[in-house]
Amino acid sequence: MAYGAHRSHLVPPHPDLGLARDCEQCLGWGTLVTRDGDHELCHMCQPDPVDGEGTAASGS
Repeated sequence: MAYGAHRSHLVPPHPDLGLARDCEQCLGWGTLVTRDGDHELCHMCQPDPVDGEGTAASGS
């Protein structure tokens, strides 16, 4: 029987390095490491992925 893993462990997020270039929060990497050791997109310089995809799902 196969068990699923968290997506963040298998595929790290892909930041836009052009947006991250001058960011003081992530120092140009576009991602931050959480306390759990997962990588997530920087909230200061990267657009929220839900904003681009969530408009159709939310019905707006």
